Amino acid sequence: MADFLTFMTSLAPNLYLPGQGTIAPLLASAETAEAAKPEESIIVAGVLLSLVVIYLASKIGGEICTRINLPPVLGDLVGGVVVGVSVFKLLIFPESGVDGSESVIISVLQKTTGLEPAAAIAAFEAQSEVITIFAELGVIILLFEIGLESELKELIKYGPQAAVVAVVGVVAPFTAGTVGLITLFHVATIPAIFAGAALTATSIGITAKVLAEIGQLSSKEGQIIIGAAVLDDILGIIVLAVVASLVKTGEVEVTNILVLIVSAGAFLVGVILLGRFLSPYYVSFVKELKTRGPLLISALVIAFILSYIGAAIHLEAILGAFAAGLVLGETEKQQELEEQVVPVADVFVPIFFVVVGAKTNLGVLNPAVPSNREGLIIAAFLIVVAIIGKVVAGYSIFGQTEVKRLGIGIGMIPRGEVGLVFAGVGAASGALSDALQAAIIMMVILTTFVAPPLLRLVFREPVTTPEVVGSTKD
Repeated sequence: MADFLTFMTSLAPNLYLPGQGTIAPLLASAETAEAAKPEESIIVAGVLLSLVVIYLASKIGGEICTRINLPPVLGDLVGGVVVGVSVFKLLIFPESGVDGSESVIISVLQKTTGLEPAAAIAAFEAQSEVITIFAELGVIILLFEIGLESELKELIKYGPQAAVVAVVGVVAPFTAGTVGLITLFHVATIPAIFAGAALTATSIGITAKVLAEIGQLSSKEGQIIIGAAVLDDILGIIVLAVVASLVKTGEVEVTNILVLIVSAGAFLVGVILLGRFLSPYYVSFVKELKTRGPLLISALVIAFILSYIGAAIHLEAILGAFAAGLVLGETEKQQELEEQVVPVADVFVPIFFVVVGAKTNLGVLNPAVPSNREGLIIAAFLIVVAIIGKVVAGYSIFGQTEVKRLGIGIGMIPRGEVGLVFAGVGAASGALSDALQAAIIMMVILTTFVAPPLLRLVFREPVTTPEVVGSTKD
C-alpha cells in the first residue's frame, strides 16, 4: 500500500482524496510513525541487555555482601543503586524523571543497530515496561516463597507472647512514623501512611540466619522472635494491601480503612481455611500428573489465580501470592515445592530488588543541596523510629522470666526484603516522593546492617555447636 501511495504521489503530488487531504502529508506522517516504531528485535535486545546488567549487579553485590556476612539481598539493592539513576545510569526508567537519551543501554543499541532517535525513545519506554513487569512478577514469586517458608504452627508454642510482640512491633512504629511525618515534616497523609507501613516489616530470613549462627534459633527468645516475625509478615502484607488500596482511592476514610482491613483479613483466613480443606485433593491431583513439572506449575497456577483475585477485589496481588504460599506450605509437598520454587525465584526476584535500587535516586539526599537536607532528616527520623519501635515490642513480652527482652526487640529490627517490597510497591504506585522513597531505602539498609552485630552482642555467650541455617519448618 505504501508503495502504491508513493507511486501515486510521484504522478500527482497534490492529488486530493475526499476526506483525506493530499497524499503527500498523509504519506509523510505514516513514514514518521513507522520510523518511530522500533522493531521487536530491538526491544528484545534492549531487554536482554537490561537483564545482563541486572544479573551482574545482583551477583556482584550479593557476593560482596555474603563475604562480609551481610544478607545478599542488600547486594541486590546496592547493586541496583550503582547501575541505576543514582550512579552509572545503565538501568534507568521513565518514572525516575529521565528520558532514553540518558540510558547507557539505549546508547549501545543506537550505536550497534543504527536506531533512529525517535525509535530509541520508543524502545526505551517499551524495554522499561517489560523490565517493570518482570520486577512485578518477581515480587509475586518472592511473596509466594515467603508464604511457603512461613510456619503457622510456630505461633502455637509461644503464640500469645509472639502475637503481642508482633502486634506492638507493627502498631508502635507505624503510629509513630505516620504521626511524626505528618506533624513534624508536614508530609501528606497517604505518603506518610505508606512510609509508616514500611516501618512495620520484619525480615525473618535475616534474623533466623543470625540466630542460627550464634546458636540461639531454638532458644526461648529465638522461638518468640521467629513466631513474631511470621505473624509480622502476615500483618505487614495485610497493611501493605490496605495502604496500596488507599493510594488507588486517594482518600483516607475510617470506614474505607476498616472495610479494607476486614476484606484483607477475611481473604487471607478464607483462603487458608479453604486451602486446608482442598489441599488433600490438590496433593492427590499432583501425584496423578505425568507431565514435566506438575508440582511447580500447578503451584504457580494457584499462586497466580489467588494473586489475580487479590488484585481484582482491590487489595494487592502479593496478598494472594502470600496466601497461596501459606496454604501450599501446609501440605506434605512443602519441602519439595520449596526446593523447586528456588530456581524460579533466583531468576525473577533479583530483578525486583535491583529495579528498586535502580529507581532510587540517592541524589535527593545529597546534603550539599540545601533543599535535600529535609530528606536526610526524614531518613534519620525513620531509622530512629524503626529501631525504637521494635525494641519497645521486645519489652512488651509477658509471662516469661529470664528472657532477654532487648534481644527479642533487636531481633525484630531488620527490615530486609520485606521492607524493600513496601518501597517498591510504594514507588510503583506513585505514592512516594523521591526523597521519601530514598529515606525508606536508607532505613531498610541501615536496620539490616545494624541488627546482626547487635544480636551477636546481646547473645554473646559462647556457643560450641552452631545450628544449621535452613527453613524454619521442621
